Amino acid sequence: MASRFAPTQDIPIKRIMPWLVAVALFMEQLDATIVNTAAPTMAAALEVEPLSLKGVLTSYTLALAVFIPISGWMADRFGTKRIFVLAIALFTAGSLLCGLAVNVPMLVASRILQGIGGAMMTPVGRLALVRTFPRSEMITAMNYVIIPALIGPLIGPFVGGLIVHWLPWRMIFFINLPFGLAGLWLARRYMPDYRQENTPPLDRLGFILFGTGIALLSYVLEVLGDHQLGVTSVLPLGVLACTLLGAYVWHAMRIKNPLLTLNLFRVRTFRVSVVGGTVTRLGIGGMPFLLPLLYQIGLGFKPWQAGLLTMPQAAAAIGMKILSKPLLARYGHRRVLIVNTLLLGCLITVFTLVGPATPIWAILLISLTQGFISALQFTSINSLVYADISDADASKASSIASTGQQLSLSFGVALGSVVAAWFLQGVPQTDHPQLISALHHAFLVLGVVTMLSTLCFAALRGNDGNNVSNHTSRAKALADNNREQPVRVGA
Repeated sequence: MASRFAPTQDIPIKRIMPWLVAVALFMEQLDATIVNTAAPTMAAALEVEPLSLKGVLTSYTLALAVFIPISGWMADRFGTKRIFVLAIALFTAGSLLCGLAVNVPMLVASRILQGIGGAMMTPVGRLALVRTFPRSEMITAMNYVIIPALIGPLIGPFVGGLIVHWLPWRMIFFINLPFGLAGLWLARRYMPDYRQENTPPLDRLGFILFGTGIALLSYVLEVLGDHQLGVTSVLPLGVLACTLLGAYVWHAMRIKNPLLTLNLFRVRTFRVSVVGGTVTRLGIGGMPFLLPLLYQIGLGFKPWQAGLLTMPQAAAAIGMKILSKPLLARYGHRRVLIVNTLLLGCLITVFTLVGPATPIWAILLISLTQGFISALQFTSINSLVYADISDADASKASSIASTGQQLSLSFGVALGSVVAAWFLQGVPQTDHPQLISALHHAFLVLGVVTMLSTLCFAALRGNDGNNVSNHTSRAKALADNNREQPVRVGA
């Protein structure tokens, strides 16, 4: 690994880089939350059913999942600075084209371009952080990044609601342009240029197998939810997708430098954090898409009012980012993840009780609580990923973790919409009572899936992640304290 920065410049880099990565995350989070809130209005303008617009969301996260695996290789080969600048440029260009889209296919294609930029932007920024900060400072560094980035989800739903209420929906994409230009300036000026001297060649066959399999599997979930094809037509496509992914696993275990280094799953903390985090996000991933449908179509709130109902969640997430470090230091990753995952799943199922008679204060309280629990969950998972990973494998670990995260979020939207569409069974989505009932069933399924991820986190040991959380078990602390006490001779 080489860097263009001298060691004497380490302190300025540590001060500036978290804010640089935060700008990138802010753009992504602002864009995602604005689009979620605006989905019903966009569907009406484009003359499609609201649930059918999930392709606009899944195409973005799918592009992230397909192209993230090569982001680590590109950063190692061409340097973090060049790839980060290119990523912001692609994301900004995709935002411009989204705002100019005249139909759903053009909008989906533009979202894919955004996703390609995002696929390189966040993982490369995270990789630069891992290579700049020691493991003992990772939670602090990530919190400095995440807290500014959470301003996007905090203001995004409300701003998105105001935009589609007073302005054309296209402005929700044009708002990214000034942030993209600011990010380009910051990246060119301050991003460190980490790279590896002897980067192996790209695993092209692995990229084709993995990318094609994931894209086909996502398509199967989308058409299944829309009932565009019968089960007899969808099943062969699903089998083909699984075959391609299985072929990738077979291929990756037999070459020296695969696209995704599956051998890293032998590291327990990495394996548990990625697998458990994927299942957790699969459960919670559909919520940002389904909640605006519940609030706007089911309960009749205006877009900006629906945005206000989701703001407490982001505000609570910012507060929990401050509290997460002492909580992990006090209780450790294993205990926090087991208890917190069960709470998170239960909170998702609580949304099955939200209906026309639910008081506003109750909805706000549920949203606030979910924000606290979700933030603690993802801080715990993300910090555990790199606990036992060497700097030499950091880019490989980042690629796998980011790919799993985006896949689970994409499939979470698909899962939620499939369940909701299944219970609608051809009933028009303008039938508000039926839509509310279908969404309640989707929340129940997502909550149960989230709680199942507890089984993954139970595989952790009590001392796993202690080098990240600085947690010391009570028994060990007492033993250390006894050893430090002076020996008294006589009475």
